[in-house]
Amino acid sequence: MTLIRRNENYPAWSNFFNEFFNNDWASNNHASVNATLPSVNIKENTDLFEVEMAVPGMKKEYFKVELNNNYLTISAEKKNETENKADERYTRKEFSYSSFTRSFSLPELVENDKIEAKYEDGILKIAIPKREEAKPKPIRLIDIV
Repeated sequence: MTLIRRNENYPAWSNFFNEFFNNDWASNNHASVNATLPSVNIKENTDLFEVEMAVPGMKKEYFKVELNNNYLTISAEKKNETENKADERYTRKEFSYSSFTRSFSLPELVENDKIEAKYEDGILKIAIPKREEAKPKPIRLIDIV
């Protein structure tokens, strides 16, 4: 977002203009618009990266986690259709469908074969272990001769 200097002399209009100009329309920040793209946290510690994705109301069967050429792709598809019985009449029937795909480029120093995923309490957690050479080495004291 570029910086724009504005004169705040008109309080009645300032909130409208602040909201309009502070919205970064060119970014991929979907949190302020009512998008179906789930929010993601990525944590790193000495042993692994952990991706946490907030996806409440889903089941683990809806997810697909793929690794292809160091790209981790997380996708889900959820369909809700209510079945009507022959003796029932309805004036309105709503279908629910939601899907998303998120991709992440993984660094070269991860253990691709040891990636694990778990869905619990509305959070999809993906553990991506680091290779031994990527982990920090302990401090070593070198003797002076």
